[in-house]
Amino acid sequence: MLDAPLRSEGTAPAVPRAAATELAVVVPVPRGLGARCTGVLLSPWTRLSLLVALLAAAAGCVLLFEPQRLLAGGWPPQLGGVTAAAVFAVAYGLCTVAFVPRPLLNLAAGALFGSQLGLGAALAGTVIGAGVAFGLGRLLGQDALRPLLRGRLLTAADGQLSRHGFRSMMAARLFPGVPFWAANYCAAVSRMGWTPFLVATALGSIPNTAAYVVAGARASAPTSPAFLIAMAAIAVPALVGTVVAWRKRHQLRGR
Repeated sequence: MLDAPLRSEGTAPAVPRAAATELAVVVPVPRGLGARCTGVLLSPWTRLSLLVALLAAAAGCVLLFEPQRLLAGGWPPQLGGVTAAAVFAVAYGLCTVAFVPRPLLNLAAGALFGSQLGLGAALAGTVIGAGVAFGLGRLLGQDALRPLLRGRLLTAADGQLSRHGFRSMMAARLFPGVPFWAANYCAAVSRMGWTPFLVATALGSIPNTAAYVVAGARASAPTSPAFLIAMAAIAVPALVGTVVAWRKRHQLRGR
């Protein structure tokens, strides 16, 4: 006679693992205070507020300490050559993030280092400053500002920057009427990539930067041909940009 498996009295049959899993009830765990605070701190509008605070503090420091004067006339005499140009480029970039006008910095680069080394330092500082501003805008401002891009003009501008990043940034750098900081943060809010932004900034900034650097390097000889050519290279694009902006304004009014 076969022996049947014995069951002790009062013992329930074993429940299969799959059935036990289905019968399990998931109890929601309430979010703690730390998690809620982290969510608030990482929210888009909190990051945008941090960006505004950083830029306001940087602009206040510029108004208070005037670092552009230090770059032009108070440069440490122990620094010279390529090392000084590299330090100047970093300081140049940080000053542009703090809204110091680039023409002043370009003139200072020419006066301190001459035409060739000054142009290299100014262009490196331009790319550094543009990269820092683009990174800050992309990290702290894009998520909050992109939902606000409504309307025909804003949508068209965003589409142009996002789809034709290199061409758009080249035009912005060559056109003297577009502020450096405005182009940086507009590009950061769009979907433009890092590579077209930085390459177009470097190439498009060469003509205007070179003109100011040469003018700063030859400022002691205002009647020299190099100085006169540099001033013409500054004045002619500005005049052309003013005429183009004036005509565009009247065309928009006429529509």
